[in-house]
Amino acid sequence: MTLDDKCQFSLKALVAREISQMKNCTQCGKCCIKYSDGGLSASESEIELWDIFRPDIYQYVRDGEIWMDPVTGKQIERCPWLQGKKNVASGQILYTCDIYYDRPEDCKHYPVTIEQMINDDCEMLEPQDLAKPKHAQKTLDKLMFDSRPPFEQKS
Repeated sequence: MTLDDKCQFSLKALVAREISQMKNCTQCGKCCIKYSDGGLSASESEIELWDIFRPDIYQYVRDGEIWMDPVTGKQIERCPWLQGKKNVASGQILYTCDIYYDRPEDCKHYPVTIEQMINDDCEMLEPQDLAKPKHAQKTLDKLMFDSRPPFEQKS
């Protein structure tokens, strides 16, 4: 992670703390593990970019589907780019993405809604967020400002 990335992350964390009690991502990997077994997609333009600039990623694409075994062509059970490393101090496994800057938009846009975070047992949520989901959604949208447009809530 470059110094610029760390500054951006720190700024994002500071903004998040100012607007809600929602925690920063704990790197628990729940979302990545849950959706990487065929639950993700990539656009044609993403796949085309991988083909040209990231053949290491492109080798896991078959017929427009992502995270397919390059040898067998079958769906891989877990994203090949998700790496877990045990935190010595806490004993918890922390997950990172080896293609973070080139990951599919599905990954960049997650999470979209508070409901989705609740269903996925996301560890970022605090009791205050559950008590005021509309406020929490606004907070989430602000946290995700650099990844996706705000979620349009139906009245």
